[in-house]
Amino acid sequence: MDKIDFLDKKILSILSKNARIPFKDVAAECNVSRAAIHQRVQHLIDAEVITGSGFDVNPKSLGYSTCTYVGINLEKGSMYKEVVECLRHIPEVVECHFTTGPYTMLVKLYARDNEQLMELLNGKLQGIPGVVATETLISLEQSLKREIPIALDEDERKS
Repeated sequence: MDKIDFLDKKILSILSKNARIPFKDVAAECNVSRAAIHQRVQHLIDAEVITGSGFDVNPKSLGYSTCTYVGINLEKGSMYKEVVECLRHIPEVVECHFTTGPYTMLVKLYARDNEQLMELLNGKLQGIPGVVATETLISLEQSLKREIPIALDEDERKS
């Protein structure tokens, strides 16, 4: 995508606050037609500015009461892709990042309770070839979750 203009940013700002808002309401707020909103959103999807859509499911509603971050150290950083492939087969792992700092990678996972968490750590994660150490951080509360802010620069509006 060449450049994201003011209208694109305004659309993204609206949708990031409420992805279920009808396009007719987005169009009204932006003072453009529904067709223009459809075209712009499709263009943003095609350009991978918008990378997904869906609902956030509350893990607790499905019985997953423990949110955990696990720092993983690998024997060699070059083993990252193979380890990620193994992690793909563990449904409780919901995020995986290749990181700098004290860990080679950081994963986020959900467990039903401490017993399942211990099984995931001892029975699965630590058994992956190349994993030499893990450090577990249990999240007591998620206090903030949001999208990156979309700045609506007034100078862009004029161009």
